[in-house]
Amino acid sequence: MSVHLLDVESRDVSAGQLGLVVDAPAPRPLVELNLTDPAAGELTLGVLGASHVVTASARGRTLTEQVSCDAIAAGGRPLPDVEHRQGYRFASHIETVSRQALGRRAEMLRTEAAGRSGWLCAEFPGDRDALTVLTAAATGGHWHWRTWHLYPYRDESVIVETESRWQP
Repeated sequence: MSVHLLDVESRDVSAGQLGLVVDAPAPRPLVELNLTDPAAGELTLGVLGASHVVTASARGRTLTEQVSCDAIAAGGRPLPDVEHRQGYRFASHIETVSRQALGRRAEMLRTEAAGRSGWLCAEFPGDRDALTVLTAAATGGHWHWRTWHLYPYRDESVIVETESRWQP
């Protein structure tokens, strides 16, 4: 894994405005990571403007997951705690933390992911801790991925974590 230092302003600057849309056309990511597995198929992890898009394809089926501030306008809904569809499960957790705790989490994510395949990390201008981090792996013919969206603010900061599984 390497940290991609993006030279763009973050579009999604409020965790409270995030939404989820599934199976909508995938927007073009700023940076992406493509993974393949003989049993699970192909998966693309993509970083949007401090949000993410994931596209999975296997056995003639395709799934897209977008968590962003544009997701609701694209036909989605406000970020749910849990979403289930046939073969797909999504869960999210939003945590408000101190600015120092956000910095520790950012460093932990960088350290945990360093040198490991299957990780994508993007840093946005203006704050080293403004990160979007994704990781994925295939096991038993299905994909499992996790994401972290770190939103640094002066006093309290926000971390949005998601975890998804898809078995075509």
